[in-house]
Amino acid sequence: MKERILQINQLIKRELSQIILREIEFPLDVLATITRVETTRKIDEAKVYVSCLPESKAKLILNILNRCIYRLQQLLNKRLRMRPIPRIVFIEEKETIKAGRIEEILEKIKIEK
Repeated sequence: MKERILQINQLIKRELSQIILREIEFPLDVLATITRVETTRKIDEAKVYVSCLPESKAKLILNILNRCIYRLQQLLNKRLRMRPIPRIVFIEEKETIKAGRIEEILEKIKIEK
């Protein structure tokens, strides 16, 4: 079962990324990326983590995605040949921000030595 969840996560990430790329208009100065998808065991909900650059625009991007969630869910339902199809929930990715800060700290330590 765990392997199936991992496959579903990858499938949703790939298909939803393509849908968002074609269907959603973001501001020109923003880069939004789906970093990971976590599907529940019952396959009824998929948490889609979105990373944004610059970080200050993350709330704007999540608002845009949440306004279009019904259309995105419909398009995903048409593209996937599985049942049930999980309900999408967009969440701001915090782990990449933390990882970036750790990288900066390590780089500073490296330069100081």
